[in-house]
Amino acid sequence: MSNQAAGKPVRLPREERRRQLLSAAQEVFVSNGFHGAAMDEIAEAAHVSKPVLYQHFPGKRELYMALLDNHLNTLTEFLATALNSTTDNKLRVRETMRAYFRFVAQDSQGHRMVFESDLTNDAEVSARIEEFNARFANSIAGVIAEDTKLSHLEATLLGRALAGMAQVSARYWLETDGDLDIDAASELVYRLAWRGISRFPKEI
Repeated sequence: MSNQAAGKPVRLPREERRRQLLSAAQEVFVSNGFHGAAMDEIAEAAHVSKPVLYQHFPGKRELYMALLDNHLNTLTEFLATALNSTTDNKLRVRETMRAYFRFVAQDSQGHRMVFESDLTNDAEVSARIEEFNARFANSIAGVIAEDTKLSHLEATLLGRALAGMAQVSARYWLETDGDLDIDAASELVYRLAWRGISRFPKEI
């Protein structure tokens, strides 16, 4: 008779168990926020005992930071793929907008931990998010500078503005519950962004 059939817990490989615990923690954090979540709830959602949970993560904060890093890495991969997908800057802007929309559309609701965290005043959390924002704005600044006469600082400011536009509009789109197709929505935002950026060389 197998352990599972005998009612005993199944011993999973360490990495598989870690993924299971992170998935359960994600559900609890999204539902309750960091401050409202409890390790008891996370263990229950993962169908493990608290000692098993503590074997992998010393506490709630470590769980949260691991999830935040996972989501920031995913968004970074989406955006890197978009920026490297073409040498046409117009299409780069288009794909960047789509990347943000794709990220918020994921079932994991990872965007809530990145953009709507109740730990934004925490120094370590804010530092990681700021590091991501700075790195991405710098990448976009390079793209903008290629098509304009703007300085790096000015281009970086526009990069921040583009990222903010993408984040806010994508999160609003999610609230429309599918009333507007994701491609149509990201296309609208891309057209607004590109019309603004593409005018800079003509106006200077």
